[in-house]
Amino acid sequence: MTLQQLEYVLAVDNYRQFALAAEKSFVTQPTLSMMLKKLEDELGIKIFDRGKKPVVPTREGEEVIRRARKVLAEAHHLQEFAKELKGELAGELHLGIIPTLAPYLLPLFLKSFTRKHPRLKIFIREMITNEIIAKLKAGELDMGLLATPLHEQKISEYPLFNEELFVYASRSEKLPKKRYLLPREIDLHHLWLLEEGHCLRNQVYNLCELKKQQTETENLHYEAGSIETLINLIDRHEGITIIPYLATRHLKPSQKSNVREFANPKPVREISLVTSYNFPRKKLLEELKEEIARNIHIETDRKQISILEIVH
Repeated sequence: MTLQQLEYVLAVDNYRQFALAAEKSFVTQPTLSMMLKKLEDELGIKIFDRGKKPVVPTREGEEVIRRARKVLAEAHHLQEFAKELKGELAGELHLGIIPTLAPYLLPLFLKSFTRKHPRLKIFIREMITNEIIAKLKAGELDMGLLATPLHEQKISEYPLFNEELFVYASRSEKLPKKRYLLPREIDLHHLWLLEEGHCLRNQVYNLCELKKQQTETENLHYEAGSIETLINLIDRHEGITIIPYLATRHLKPSQKSNVREFANPKPVREISLVTSYNFPRKKLLEELKEEIARNIHIETDRKQISILEIVH
């Protein structure tokens, strides 16, 4: 068994055609087919059902593919770890980030980080929390940027900062005329939420105790895919939503008057870098943590964002 054979397995799984998988792997189709046949003979199982179009994995093959992804991820990490031992940050970084964080945090640190490490190729995907966790465990991602704690086995969390949550309400909302609001003072019938799968939605549920009051609330079917959509809906119609501090920095001057603070204890979400528990590239992890923390210090008001101690 060779790493190259495992690469061919993943190519066929990705493209579901032997000809296309061979083309993308820069080998002839007979060569790829022969190498896969040798691997199947060695393992004593069929990995792919060649009788179906497109090609699909067998039940046993699905498990082989899952393990092959982990083996190859570890092999790639080993190569990159060896470079880091010599003081280089090179290779690839596959990063997942939640959509309620990506448009606000990435612009703060990404440009400076890529300038410092020109030999590092960074691949970034927006995903909801459960997808990031699954891909970290499968070896398809190196790191995730999301809200924690996750309470997940085999996942390591490295807290970066706490981000305060705010009320964003239309001018027509009859909120108490005071500076600080209590969660119970929000009219749940007017509350707009993110769609299922967003961790910020779950935080709003807990903050406003929606699970207890769901039977009394009529408009919980109003859901959106992004914070920007919620803000636009409220600006054009009416209603209330909950937004994180970094999102308030992107508001127009006319929109900032729609922002209200919560009373103490102020609700926050903890933002962390997360990896698989055995992620070997500690230098890369530390460099990214420090770059994010440094730029958060520079670009934000520390009254709203409290930086946590960098974990070494």
